[in-house]
Amino acid sequence: MSISLESIVFDCADAQSLATFWAGVLSSDVDADGNEFFATVNRTADAPTLMFLQVPEPRNGKNRLHVDLAATDWAAEVDRLVGLGAKRVDEHNEYGTHWITLADPEGNVFDVAEHS
Repeated sequence: MSISLESIVFDCADAQSLATFWAGVLSSDVDADGNEFFATVNRTADAPTLMFLQVPEPRNGKNRLHVDLAATDWAAEVDRLVGLGAKRVDEHNEYGTHWITLADPEGNVFDVAEHS
């Protein structure tokens, strides 16, 4: 394959803070060179890197791209994410899947599906 997914990038107000939240979501760490302007999570892992870049403009409206996660102990994981700073937005049971939509500390929505 000549192309691969390298990073998923979040524009944000504070890169270090948002990277810390997402590192907690993934039970990982923020990479060593993170700061308020630029931070990454999982840069050396065999998976896409989460990259956080400080931008001057605020987020407007719902993000058009979001992260979907799945958990076998769904309720416990949702509670853990809320404890990290996520906010519950909505809950759905459609298309044969049960999931909850959450928002990270900067308001970016993401989903956690119940995985059996």
